[in-house]
Amino acid sequence: MLVALGVSGGIGAYKAVEVARGLQKRGHDVVAIMTHSATRFVGPVTFEAITRRKVITDQWESGANADIEHIALASSIDLLLIAPATANVIGKLANGIADDFLTTLYTATRAPVLVAPAMNTQMFSHVAVRRNMDALVSHGVRFVEPGEGYLACGWIGKGRLAEPDEICAAAEQVLRPQTALRGRRLLITAGPTYEDLDPVRFLGNRSSGRMGFALAEEATHRGAEVTLIAGPSSVAPPAAAQVIRVRSAQEMHDAVLAHADGAEAVVMAAAVADYTPEVRSTQKVAKADGELTLVLKRTPDILKTLGERRASGAAGPQVLVGFAAETERVIERARAKLRAKQVDLIVANDVSRVDAGFDVETNAVTLVTADGTTEVAVQSKTAVAGVILDRVETLLAASGATRTP
Repeated sequence: MLVALGVSGGIGAYKAVEVARGLQKRGHDVVAIMTHSATRFVGPVTFEAITRRKVITDQWESGANADIEHIALASSIDLLLIAPATANVIGKLANGIADDFLTTLYTATRAPVLVAPAMNTQMFSHVAVRRNMDALVSHGVRFVEPGEGYLACGWIGKGRLAEPDEICAAAEQVLRPQTALRGRRLLITAGPTYEDLDPVRFLGNRSSGRMGFALAEEATHRGAEVTLIAGPSSVAPPAAAQVIRVRSAQEMHDAVLAHADGAEAVVMAAAVADYTPEVRSTQKVAKADGELTLVLKRTPDILKTLGERRASGAAGPQVLVGFAAETERVIERARAKLRAKQVDLIVANDVSRVDAGFDVETNAVTLVTADGTTEVAVQSKTAVAGVILDRVETLLAASGATRTP
C-alpha cells in the first residue's frame, strides 16, 4: 500500500525517518511530503535515500503537471500520515487552509488520515489546539497520542512525538485493521432509486449515497468483503469487492436477493422508492391542458422480505440493518419499522435537518434496537459509519453467524 508521509516543522521530524523505514518494513511504499519548516530540521535527501522516491517540498515546482500533482497523489494513496504534526498544521487542517502541498493534499484526498501531534505541552493542552483536534476527529481523522517526558524545549510533560513503532502500528491498524469484520461478507446498499415515468422523467429522492458509501468504505477498511449495490448517484462509490449499479426499486430488489444469501450482514442504507408508476410510457408524455393523473403501485419491500426469509430459517443467522429517514415522529416510526421488518437494528434520522440526512457531508442518527436507543450526535458520515459498524460487529458476535472462510 502507498502511504503519504507528511513531515512538518518540529524537532520530531528526525523520528519521521524511522517511521518511513518502519512502514517499509511492513511492506508499504512511502512518499514523503515535507513542509518548508520541516526541511530546516531534516534534509529531503534523507527521505529520498530511504523511500527511493522524490520528496515533495514545493507546491509550485516547475513542470507540466506540477500544479495537479497533489490531485494525482490524493487519488492514489491508501493513507495520509502526518508525523510530526505541529499546532500550526493541525490548525490549518481543521480550518480548511490549503497553502502548501501537504495541506492541499489533505483537502484533496479521501484516503484515511492519521495524525501524530508533537509540540510543547502547554501548546498541546491549549483550548485552540484541542478545539482543532476535536474538529478533525469529527471529520474522521485519527490521532496517535503524543508521549510524555522530557521535551526538546526543556519542559517535561505531554507533547513528545510518539515513538516510530507506535506510529507504524497505528498506521498498520488503519491500513490492515484487525477487527471483528475481517473476513466477513457484508452486503450494503446506497443511494436513491429512480422510477421512470417515461424516457425523460422519473420519480426520485435527494439521497446522494454518501452514507451508504461511507459504510462500504469503512467496512472495507475493517477487512470485510463488501458487495455494494448502488442506485444513481453523482458521488463516486468507494472501492469494494463488488459494486453493482441499479436504477429502480425493482432492480435493487433483484440485486439484493441475488446476493443476500452469501452475506453475513445486510445494511440497507439505500433510499428505495416506496412507489413506482403502474405504467411506464415508452414515449415522452406530451404536455396538455388540464391535470395529469399518475397511478402508482407499491414497490417490493426489500427489508421486509429479508426479515421474513430470516424468520423462516431460509437465510440463517444473518444480521439485518435498515434505515428510517423521517421528518416527524422519528423514533416512534423507527421502532415500528424494527418490529414490522423483523430486523436487528434501525438507523433513524431526521432528514428535515439541514446538517443531517440527504445530500450533506454530516449526519446525526439514532440507533434503534429491541433493547433501546442510542443517540449519535452530528458528525461526518464517515464517523457515523464507524459507530454503526461497531454495532454491527456486536450484533454479528451475538448472532452466531459463521465467519466466512
